[in-house]
Amino acid sequence: MRFERLVIDADETAFALDFHPKLTIIPGVGQVEREGLINELVGSLGSGRTGVHAEVTADNGGHFAIFRPRGARARVVDVDAAADVSSNFTDDEGHIDLLAAVGISARDAKRAIRLTSRDLDAAAHHTQVIRRLATLDPETLWEAADAARESERSLEHAATSSGSSPEDATVVSRIEERHERFEAAQRTAEESRRVSFIAGLITALALIPIAIFLGPQLTLLLAIIAALMLTVSLFRNYRVLRAHKAEMAALAEAGAQSYLGFHMQRVDGLIGSGRTRQQLIETKARHDEALARWAELAGDIGFDWAFEHRDEIEALASDIAGGNDSVMSTEIDDTDDTDDYARAIMQRVDDVSRFGPDGERLPLILDDALSGLTAELKAQIIEILVQVSDEHQIVLLTEEHDIASWTRNGATTGAMSIIEPSTVQTASG
Repeated sequence: MRFERLVIDADETAFALDFHPKLTIIPGVGQVEREGLINELVGSLGSGRTGVHAEVTADNGGHFAIFRPRGARARVVDVDAAADVSSNFTDDEGHIDLLAAVGISARDAKRAIRLTSRDLDAAAHHTQVIRRLATLDPETLWEAADAARESERSLEHAATSSGSSPEDATVVSRIEERHERFEAAQRTAEESRRVSFIAGLITALALIPIAIFLGPQLTLLLAIIAALMLTVSLFRNYRVLRAHKAEMAALAEAGAQSYLGFHMQRVDGLIGSGRTRQQLIETKARHDEALARWAELAGDIGFDWAFEHRDEIEALASDIAGGNDSVMSTEIDDTDDTDDYARAIMQRVDDVSRFGPDGERLPLILDDALSGLTAELKAQIIEILVQVSDEHQIVLLTEEHDIASWTRNGATTGAMSIIEPSTVQTASG
């Protein structure tokens, strides 16, 4: 299965992305933007993402359009036959779910198709990572892993109850944080202007009696002080107005041109209840605390990865405890080894190439997976991605702009496409 197009509706604004059938590179996207895009891509194939539409091509050549309009039933249309084939993709609860049709849940699909930098590094240095985790106290390690997994489940439940997703919780937190920061700054500015204005006014009113009783020299000094205070007050008021105007312009630009602004607008509309928003934020905070505790123990290794390799970790831990392991080094070899990373990528491609009875392939999404690698190694891995994408669609989301500059030649040959923020299609209805 390959993505052709993703369209997302938020109120009267639509956001559209067109994907290359082989390799699509989207540079300059931050963590929140990447999480949002991945969530929308997976959600377009799952059952619970209203307002997200997609066009996909199945491995058998079928061309399907998935429509999830607000306030109406979802549909799947066979584009070539111009026929509604929704019944072929309807689950037991009556929801359109292409992932269920190939035998995978939305959560497992997201885990499978998303490859992060820590996933890639862990897979490339498998033995060293296993050894590092095996040297930790088992009880402490798995207690932290269980807490992280349970907090993630709580977050998923809270997000589902609000009609959103766990990734949206990050956006909600950011919206609330920015709003609180703006209100605090506004209160501080108002109080400062009020004090300056009152002090200046009092000084101005006192000029006449002071001139009568204390003489013109002191009066001139106080007049200068009063003028300065009033000037400061007016200047601060001007700065607040200018900052407010700049904020409105930035928000308008973000809503029209960047996915981050668009995603914030969309999520803000999805979660309208103040109580629901607060519950989601609190659950997200507890999840962040659990993740921080896990990170203190395991570093950049994900707890999901640890659970997937628990048998290996516990077996090696047992050998180490029994004195049967002769090599105690836990340092990860960070030498630029292209073969290790190539094998790790090929393994993940293989993992997303065999879903359902017919072995349906799902796209592979690299979530800033090359960050932290040398420029030479990045270039080599991109060459590998180009080769792999001949048979398997790959989407590379990255915060790094230099990757786009390296790959523009490939885009001109048609081997891939690069989506810059300025080329994203938005429209108001």
